[in-house]
Amino acid sequence: MIEEVWVEKYRPKTIGDIVGQDDITSRLKTYVEARNLPNMLFSGVPGVGKTTAALALAQGLFGEDWEANFLELNASDERGIDVVRGKIKDFARTKSLRGDFKIIFLDEADALTKDAQNAMRRSMERYSKVCRFILSCNYSSKIIEPIQSRCAIFRFRPLKEEAIKKRIQFIAGKEGISITDDALLNLLSSAEGDLRRAINMLQSTAAINKKIDSETLSSATSVVMPGQVRRLMELALKGEFLESRTLLREITMDYGVSGSDLVSQIHKAAFRLNISEELKVRLVDIIGEYEFRMVEGSNETIQMEALLAQFALIGKSE
Repeated sequence: MIEEVWVEKYRPKTIGDIVGQDDITSRLKTYVEARNLPNMLFSGVPGVGKTTAALALAQGLFGEDWEANFLELNASDERGIDVVRGKIKDFARTKSLRGDFKIIFLDEADALTKDAQNAMRRSMERYSKVCRFILSCNYSSKIIEPIQSRCAIFRFRPLKEEAIKKRIQFIAGKEGISITDDALLNLLSSAEGDLRRAINMLQSTAAINKKIDSETLSSATSVVMPGQVRRLMELALKGEFLESRTLLREITMDYGVSGSDLVSQIHKAAFRLNISEELKVRLVDIIGEYEFRMVEGSNETIQMEALLAQFALIGKSE
């Protein structure tokens, strides 16, 4: 039997169960109680509850009939004007089975073309009596101003580690998983406020072993343990370039981590080093330069070794 994806299995069904967005959920509850809502724009980084909020809102308003009154579209798949003229208009024209209106949820709306957004603006006006629009996006600046002015805007923040920790512990308890404190800290650090990423990392690791430690987590998710990244930087800053280069090759071979991902971890680790603020500024400047080079397509191995060489030169000068 294929195991269900935990992100969907443990998705909150009610507004009150959404994790870490208390201000937003309190506003949404008032709409459920009033049995009405305006057009809405959900904006924020991935994995913080935007889609979950839209689904929970529909279930709270329509109960068991929510799927018949809710249309979900992903604008990254259907981003042209045809989707607005076709699917959205066809759904908006039909009568709601329960309640006075239906909901059209457009996920990743910032992927819509400008022509499609302008066409949708007209649809939002024309079908305002029988339909409500919920738009979800990562960057609200990519949504045209006329649409923003027609929506109540909800800005979802990255989740705090404590909120993610409680949800991960809840899921671990339900699935019979034991996770060490070190592994949990590494998981929270790697999630960076993204609960979806944290849950997927937990599930992929649990598929290997129900007893999760830092080593199991790292090998299953290709995430390098913070201690190794710190050790890599410390060796380079001591001027021990060849040793740091050897450790770099061990990390990339053992975990299969890409250069760009490793640079991101080095960037986070730089602020935790016990060095002067001036030196941190210099390191971050160099890290940014080499990250840019890799994004532009440079050889990752050469650039990572060059980054460590730069650290070694700075360490000797200091």
